[in-house]
Amino acid sequence: MTLIDQIDKERIPAHIAIIMDGNGRWAQAKGQPRTAGHAQGVEVVKNIAADAARIGVKFLTLYAFSTENWNRPTAEIEALMKLILDYLEEETFMKNNIRFRVIGGVDLLPPAVQKRLNDCIEHTAANDRMTLTIALSYSSRWELTHTMQKMANDVKKGILQPEDITEDFISSRLLTNFMPDPDLLIRTGGELRISNYLLWQCAYSEFYFCDTYWPDFDAECLYKAIIDFQHRQRRFGKTGDQVREEAQNPS
Repeated sequence: MTLIDQIDKERIPAHIAIIMDGNGRWAQAKGQPRTAGHAQGVEVVKNIAADAARIGVKFLTLYAFSTENWNRPTAEIEALMKLILDYLEEETFMKNNIRFRVIGGVDLLPPAVQKRLNDCIEHTAANDRMTLTIALSYSSRWELTHTMQKMANDVKKGILQPEDITEDFISSRLLTNFMPDPDLLIRTGGELRISNYLLWQCAYSEFYFCDTYWPDFDAECLYKAIIDFQHRQRRFGKTGDQVREEAQNPS
């Protein structure tokens, strides 16, 4: 039985978030510049987006560039920005009916990159099979800080009352307000941390870590993560017995 045959098609995670790690180490292990790893990583994004859409994932969110990544060598940053311009092709999205979105400090990106992103967002807006979101110039603490500052300013102006600030309200003001929280967070590359990624949104996500570098991540790796996810019991603070009883006696 193949891996895809082992997947319960009725329990596909609606939202998968991925930390795409290991591009540079993959390239260095092959004696190539780090940028070669990023180039191969972009090809994997296209393949995994198509694979995820094909099996029924509704939202796929990829961590591509953090606010902290601006501290990397200038040459590497410039190469990453060029990759966005050269490899962000709408054909993949249109062929697979995928909508493209971006979260993060997009205004910090070069103007040409901003235009390329905005064009792709506009041209894929009607696609509805899956939403692929790229986190660029993003970090969760940055997102939360800016969100809290805006809410505090609204309170100061008198258009928002402190008691109106509930968990649901905060979620509605975050950049991810158009998507559900991730069911599954995958990190490639062998590191065991989430690196300031979707901290609020991943409060009850299932985490899956693998040693595979992102340039080597393929459909089989994705299927393994989903199978592992499907063997877990998601309790959301309840006991296992409560979850089993609710499953047997749905309201």
